[in-house]
Amino acid sequence: MKYNFETCISRKGKGSYKWDEMSQQNPNLPDDVSPLSVADMEFSVAPEILDGLKQRLEDNPILGYEVPTNDYYDAVIGWMKKIHNWQIKKEWIVPNGSVVPALVTSIKAFTKPEDSILIMTPVYYPFYDVINYTHRKIITSPLKFNGEKYTIDFTDLAAKASDINVKMLILCSPHNPVGRVWTKEELKKIANICLTNKVLVLSDEIHSDLLMPGSIHTPYATISENAADNSVICTAPSKTFNTAGMQAANIIIKNPYLRNLFEDQQRRKGDSGMPVNLMGLQTVQLAYSKGEPWYHEMLKVIDSNRQYLEDYIGNNIPEIKVLPMEGTYLQWWDCTGLGFSDYQTLNKFMKQKAFLFFDDGYMFGEAGSQFERINIACPQATLQKAMERLTKAVKKLRN
Repeated sequence: MKYNFETCISRKGKGSYKWDEMSQQNPNLPDDVSPLSVADMEFSVAPEILDGLKQRLEDNPILGYEVPTNDYYDAVIGWMKKIHNWQIKKEWIVPNGSVVPALVTSIKAFTKPEDSILIMTPVYYPFYDVINYTHRKIITSPLKFNGEKYTIDFTDLAAKASDINVKMLILCSPHNPVGRVWTKEELKKIANICLTNKVLVLSDEIHSDLLMPGSIHTPYATISENAADNSVICTAPSKTFNTAGMQAANIIIKNPYLRNLFEDQQRRKGDSGMPVNLMGLQTVQLAYSKGEPWYHEMLKVIDSNRQYLEDYIGNNIPEIKVLPMEGTYLQWWDCTGLGFSDYQTLNKFMKQKAFLFFDDGYMFGEAGSQFERINIACPQATLQKAMERLTKAVKKLRN
């Protein structure tokens, strides 16, 4: 293997959000405990990106105002074409500092206060936050769960979308936290429902590069010309290349009318629109133009970690069910078999008995209250130590 995905790097006391949060919750943890929560990786960034950033500072030691170059746009266009077979144009790309603020900008640009916005739950918790923050009404269409897999309840989705007050669907594709990669047929059904009811689709595709073997991501805007004209697609290299701290995303909007509304809202003083800083611009360009070899190796490591946990939990802790992870690097565990009466008790068990710091399922909606979301983008040795602690804690629980 060309790259190092095996070294465990401690970020304790170095400003990492999830590491500091873990230490605050339990200051007396052993040194070999790593958090498996917030969605950034415990892998060093690709050397091609790090070397390129260093070279940029050496070649031009001025940190002033900068705008995207043609090389930047070419890198984004090239990545979408090669990885997703999606041919986009330069004018469709609106650089932005981060996907979540772009969701706020979109909601403000395309809906009015008191309008309703659909989400399919359980879902990425900032979706709730951005809707509440902008004073819109949350309408939930719960995913169907048969104990093995999540699917979309199209009957419920169509009924909710038919409400005249529903103006937007925020789609999570691939879905965080349940790990589904929506099929082209599923996306077509979503498109038909939303086009019929004049509901705009805001598609968060930040995890679209992170696919397990056998899964194919279909960009929502490739479903049809009508779907492309009725959608705003949010992308970023941050999850793929572990560069979230660089604050760089690309919002892809084919429809010029929608794009103008978005850009106008983004320019307004006091709005949440975030410009991409100059090192963020460099990071996007380097990631998409030079990071592909690292990317492919990283996916193999994630897949190996996925298989390891599925096998280990299945063989040693049958009380927990690991749901299939088709995409993302976030595994979704059904912990109802542990027998806890509420999420607080499950939370306490994981953190205080097993020293495991996950993202607790209740954060993603009521349906996730007996679930845990596990970030598996880390050296496998980290997961092995975590499983040793979990096994000991579960054995004590059984007794």
